[in-house]
Amino acid sequence: MKDLEFEHKRSLSRLEAADQLAALAEAMRHGGNAELELGPGTLSLRIPDELRSELEVEVGDGEIELEFELKWSVAPPAEPRK
Repeated sequence: MKDLEFEHKRSLSRLEAADQLAALAEAMRHGGNAELELGPGTLSLRIPDELRSELEVEVGDGEIELEFELKWSVAPPAEPRK
């Protein structure tokens, strides 16, 4: 069961898409929180130092679908064993 799921779909210009990706990349580069403008609100995410990624490309039905997925744990880091 998911603790939270949020989905936001809309049409973007190429420039708007680039601006969103650049804002996310900048937040990831500097650490801390990423602030993503999504319609009427803002989504704030804490970005850790270590991430897992998945890239998927599907071509069919006259469209290309590109999915870039980032995953990370929200659990606190384990204490090192002594």
